[in-house]
Amino acid sequence: MTSISNKGTAFPVKTIMMKFSIHAFLIISSFIMIVPFLWMISSSLKTSNEMYTFPPKWIPTNIMWENYIYMFKSAPWGIYSFNSVKVTIIVVIGHVIVSAMGAYAFARLKFPGRNILFFLILATMMIPYHVTMIPTFKLLRHLGWLNTHLSLIVPPLFGAFGLFLLRQFFLSIPKELEEAARIDGASYPRIFFNIILPISLPSLTTLAIFTFMNQWNDFLAPLIYINDDQLKTLPLGLATFQGTYTTQWNYLMAGSFIVLLPIIIIYIFAQRYFIEGVMMSGLKE
Repeated sequence: MTSISNKGTAFPVKTIMMKFSIHAFLIISSFIMIVPFLWMISSSLKTSNEMYTFPPKWIPTNIMWENYIYMFKSAPWGIYSFNSVKVTIIVVIGHVIVSAMGAYAFARLKFPGRNILFFLILATMMIPYHVTMIPTFKLLRHLGWLNTHLSLIVPPLFGAFGLFLLRQFFLSIPKELEEAARIDGASYPRIFFNIILPISLPSLTTLAIFTFMNQWNDFLAPLIYINDDQLKTLPLGLATFQGTYTTQWNYLMAGSFIVLLPIIIIYIFAQRYFIEGVMMSGLKE
């Protein structure tokens, strides 16, 4: 028997086994990825003694909601949260606007050296952040931006990834839309804001999600540029707490869940746009 019939349609056994193997692999991979997250939530609700019991217990004997209360009382998490929200929102909005304007210029406007300049910008993606860390630090010190939020906001506004992502999407938009608008007397700024941006909402949302995740979880930049405790962000505040309470992993897991929660919420609500943006951002030249 080489096939299975279902209402007149034959399904080869090989095809069924391949689909089964793919689904089994995806289920196992998803389980492996979600287990650390579930363990983090479980550990955040345990007592210090239960953290070291063997065999490990997934469900705590006594659910310790006090761990979260203790976290909020042990450090100025309200200030850390406000700083993270402030810096992240400004960076996301600014980065999306700058990337969209630059991508539109490289995708639609013709000027000398356009392709060479674009590939030079794209080449910066191959340079590790650690290579530019010291020059950036000296530049920010010269500008007087050290130990200010400007050091966390201005450098991330400019990046090659967002420029590349949006340029590829803009290239897939039919030029007839812009030509019709120009016939009606529309200028380039009006075409950009009234035609290009509304069509590009999925790609813009995708870039916004990527930027939000990178900026929200950024630890190295605040560690280098920020000294004042009142200016620290959540990742840096969590690291400070970890340095003080190294062995209290239940409190650290509670803090980690607090830091991770906004990313989960935003991804859940913007998941549809995220998937559409990834699928619609082609590689058209």
